[in-house]
Amino acid sequence: MDFNLKKLTSDAGVFFTRAVQFTEEKLGSAEKTELDTHLENLIARADCTKNWTEKIFRQTEVLLQPNPIDHTGARIEEFFYEKLDKKIPSRTTNGELLGQYMLDAAKDFGPGTPYGSTLITVGEYQIRLGGAEREFLQTSAINFLTPLRNFLEGDWRTISKERRLLENRRLDLDICKARVKKAKQAEAKAAAEQELRVAQTEFDRQAEVTRLLLEGISSTHVNHLRCLHEFVEAQATYYAQCHQYMQELQKELSRYPNSFASNANPSTSATCPSPVSSATLPGVSPPCLASTSTPGIAREPSGQLKIQDVQQPSTGHRKAKVLYDYDAHDTSELSLLADELITVYTVPGMDPDWLVGERGNQKGKVPVTYLELLS
Repeated sequence: MDFNLKKLTSDAGVFFTRAVQFTEEKLGSAEKTELDTHLENLIARADCTKNWTEKIFRQTEVLLQPNPIDHTGARIEEFFYEKLDKKIPSRTTNGELLGQYMLDAAKDFGPGTPYGSTLITVGEYQIRLGGAEREFLQTSAINFLTPLRNFLEGDWRTISKERRLLENRRLDLDICKARVKKAKQAEAKAAAEQELRVAQTEFDRQAEVTRLLLEGISSTHVNHLRCLHEFVEAQATYYAQCHQYMQELQKELSRYPNSFASNANPSTSATCPSPVSSATLPGVSPPCLASTSTPGIAREPSGQLKIQDVQQPSTGHRKAKVLYDYDAHDTSELSLLADELITVYTVPGMDPDWLVGERGNQKGKVPVTYLELLS
């Protein structure tokens, strides 16, 4: 008990002496031993590596698991498994969960119905997409996140510990230098010089240990570079799989009869090709390979609707509230102001993302996404 009390008193005295030295250095009333330029550069490089590694690590976590507090509690669960040093179980991804919901819904709606059979097809591919995502998450966690975490929680902690020891040795060295200067009697000065030599030796030894650890940052960069390549490779594989699955899904869906699209314009004698760009032809259906004969709708030679000659149908017109301001891009469109009320209706052969809008004597195409239909 006496030994522990003496050690505690000694440690408290050393801490207080160092605190005084540190405060005097900050106030400029005490000299400070500067580290050599090479060691200072190594420390700056290490701090830079630590800060950016930490940011990249955190943001990669966000990329792989955007919402840590969702219904699955994904990242919270990972935290507890890491603390318990146990393997994290494989979790169902959101894509797999969505696919399973679609399959279950198809059973209730009827697998033989158009909607039910399509739900089954889409659901199966959503499960495949979810499986590819799970594999990507696991690969990225092992090959990229884990090495970064090991550096932050292992190597960097060791470096930080040795740097703190180096700072303490420096403070002890400067304290001894100050004692030598203050010593008046020869005996006291000799004792202070002996303490200074010991402090200088300990400082030099700790500086060498710290330098060796800091020089290892270069090998850390090499290791993280390899991990970065593996992360990009995992991303490329994942996106390629997703692209392949979506192409296969589109081919599967193209085999189903699109009754909704065929009913939109029953007088069309041939299928219209897909538009090249919706930006170049906003709100207008592409010209068909065969002519259409919808009565009462005038068309320009290019096949576009001529809004000025479109007649309002006897039924089907509705009131709509404008949600946002919209500036017309050409004379066929109608400019809108937020919160105003207009009359809207549709005509056969028109892009489903657009409606014909009327405000007084003004008439033109308006985008559906800018409207809230009221009646």
